[in-house]
Amino acid sequence: MATRFADLLDTVATKIRSLTVDRIAKVVRIATAGLVAFVLLAVALIYLLVAIFRAVAVPLTVEGAYATFGGLFIIAGLFAWLKRKPKEEND
Repeated sequence: MATRFADLLDTVATKIRSLTVDRIAKVVRIATAGLVAFVLLAVALIYLLVAIFRAVAVPLTVEGAYATFGGLFIIAGLFAWLKRKPKEEND
């Protein structure tokens, strides 16, 4: 009788753990891997941007590279501004 009760308690505890802790642990593991991948991607994009800037600065001067990148960012900002959704007026 005592061994069956102990087995029942063990089964219930295992079932509860599988429904709570195991699921949360899986979500935390996936979230952590996603965060690490996002940070690595952000660092890689920053290094790529710096490398492109320095490559552009070779044929042009540094001032020319700044002007080129500034122009590209202004064009990208203008494009984003034109694609925005204007607020609807409630009159």
